[in-house]
Amino acid sequence: MIENLQKIVVPVVAMILLLLGWEWLVWANGWPTYKMAAPSDVWPAFLRYQPLFWEYGWQTLWRTMVGLSLAVVFGTLIGMVMGLSRMMNDALYPILVGFNAVPKATVVPVIALMFVGQHDFNTILMAFMISFFPIAVSVAIGLSTLEPEYRDILRSLGASRFTVFWKIALPKTLPEFFGALKVAATLAFIGTNLVEIITPHGRGLGHLFDSGRINSDYPLMFAVLIALAVLGIFLYYVVVAAEKIFAGWAVRAPT
Repeated sequence: MIENLQKIVVPVVAMILLLLGWEWLVWANGWPTYKMAAPSDVWPAFLRYQPLFWEYGWQTLWRTMVGLSLAVVFGTLIGMVMGLSRMMNDALYPILVGFNAVPKATVVPVIALMFVGQHDFNTILMAFMISFFPIAVSVAIGLSTLEPEYRDILRSLGASRFTVFWKIALPKTLPEFFGALKVAATLAFIGTNLVEIITPHGRGLGHLFDSGRINSDYPLMFAVLIALAVLGIFLYYVVVAAEKIFAGWAVRAPT
């Protein structure tokens, strides 16, 4: 009971201290709102644009979740191919690294030109592109580092390749998979907002942020950033809950 209460109280206290420190920093330096908005400036912006935050926040969230879901499917499949075949690993790994090294902000205009008017598709595609790399790499590493003695023992007992994968390889990969999924869940929001900011007449928190920039409404811009942080935390803890269900045996609380 005390441990569960601590998991709630400690993050809340940390958030309150962060907001107080932020408020003090702005007050101590005498920064105007066009330079650095304080939490006391941000909250009125939330209230003033509350309907838009609900509508655009949902738009951003569902696109991000669809893109992340696609990244999980394709990233897992690519990781399995790489992890189970050394030749495919040697062939695909440099391509994935090179693709991931390309700044995604430079890819957004290309996608916008290729798929003109397909705002939802472009947003989902970018969320997918920016989040599938860590998933693919983690699955590949988890499978490629499978201890050969376990595989040999099961094969000597007559187990098929599928049984070896299901009983040994898949459970061993789950900790690495969920670790990468936590990273991918936050990265996906970056891809979503890149498209929402650049695409005109779009919907989403990125578009709301750009509207604040155009109108020099800096409290609104900071309010959008906080909303994105809240959505990122929400999706992160969704992954944490799934990890406890499917790989709870691998979760170790820090001492």
